[in-house]
Amino acid sequence: MSFSGTFLAIDWGTTNRRVFLIEGGQVVRTERDDRGVTSVTDFEAEAAGIRSRFGDLPMLMAGMVGSNIGWRVAPYVSAPAGVEDLAANLLRIDDNTAIVPGVSVTGPADVMRGEEVQLLGAVAAGLVPHDALLAQPGTHCKWALMEGGRIAGFTTAMTGELFALLRKYGLLSSQLSDEVTIGQAFLDGVEEGRKRDLAASLFGIRAAKLLGERSDVDAASYASGLLIGSDVAARLERVGHDEVHILADRMLGGLYVAAIEAHGRRAVLVDSHAAFVAGIIAIGSVS
Repeated sequence: MSFSGTFLAIDWGTTNRRVFLIEGGQVVRTERDDRGVTSVTDFEAEAAGIRSRFGDLPMLMAGMVGSNIGWRVAPYVSAPAGVEDLAANLLRIDDNTAIVPGVSVTGPADVMRGEEVQLLGAVAAGLVPHDALLAQPGTHCKWALMEGGRIAGFTTAMTGELFALLRKYGLLSSQLSDEVTIGQAFLDGVEEGRKRDLAASLFGIRAAKLLGERSDVDAASYASGLLIGSDVAARLERVGHDEVHILADRMLGGLYVAAIEAHGRRAVLVDSHAAFVAGIIAIGSVS
C-alpha cells in the first residue's frame, strides 16, 4: 500500500467528515459532510461510497474513525512522537486502507486522535517552528508542545464542551443564548478567568444579572471569555513560550487570539485544514 502518489485522505471526526483527493502532493478535490463516526454503522459501505465518488484509490484516514466508536481501534503511539512514529504504526484495514494511530501521554494520562496529524503537518508545512506551543480550540481544546518537530507533550481542556453544557442545561442556560463576540464583556471574562476559580466565577454571571451589573446580551460573551481565559491562564503559566500558534478557523481561533494577547503573549492563527493536508501527506510519504 502506497500513499505517496494519488490517494484519498479522510479527516473523520465524531460529527463531521472531510475527504481530500490528493494528487502529486496537492489537494485537487474535497468534500465535507456530517457523516461523522456517530452517524455511521457500516464503515466498509461508507468507504466504498467514497471510492465510488472519488475513484478506487488508497485511503488514509485519521481521527475518531480509529477510536472505540469508529471503524477499528488504532492503538496510541506514546509521545514524544513524530511523523515516522505514526507512519510505522498505521492500522491496516486491508491492502488499500489504513488508519493513523493517535498519540498518548502518561502522568497525567491524556490522548488525542486526529489532532496529531494537524500538529505534525503544521511543522512539516513550515507554518510553525519546530519548537513551539500550539493550541487547537474546539470541544476539547488541545495544547501541545512541539520539540524538534515532534509532539513532546500535550494537555486537553474540556473548554468547549463545558460552554456547550452551560448553554443547554442548568441555572445559566437562559442567559447564554446570544452569540459570542470579542468585546469588553468577553475581555472582562478573560480577566476574571485569570483567577481560575470557575465554580465561583460562573455563579457570578447569575448574580450580575440579579443585581443589574451585566445585561444578558453580554452574558454569553462573558462566559466564553471566562472559560477560555481560565484555560489560557492555566496553560501559559506552565510554559515559557512568548508566542502561541492556534490551529483553528477565524471565528473560534479569534477568541483564543484575543485571550492570549490579553495575557501579553503573541498569537498566530494557522489554517488547520492546510496543516491536516500537510500532515497526512507527510505520514503517507514515509508509510
